[in-house]
Amino acid sequence: MTEPATDASGPGTVVMELGPDVGALVLYTPADLDGAEIEISNDDHPGGQRTHSRVRPRHLPGATSYAAVYPGLPAGRYTIWRDRGTPAATVAVAGGRVTSCRWPE
Repeated sequence: MTEPATDASGPGTVVMELGPDVGALVLYTPADLDGAEIEISNDDHPGGQRTHSRVRPRHLPGATSYAAVYPGLPAGRYTIWRDRGTPAATVAVAGGRVTSCRWPE
């Protein structure tokens, strides 16, 4: 099954559901990852299902950044995957917050 490509996000187009045990992650990436699907997995559930998000341009006043957004994540530690078998980074997602991190060089 192929997911349709989407245009750049406009202001107010991403909904974040946050709660005491639910947070979100914004992963900022270089422009060359535009359109890439980046997977993450919850380290509290080894072998559990991964989730993914597409890197998209995010237009801001005077600049464009590139990011994948993961809303509605249970609080915990996550692995960001470079490819199917190679971890790129780990990040702690806190409940009630939007956590941000940068794609490692």
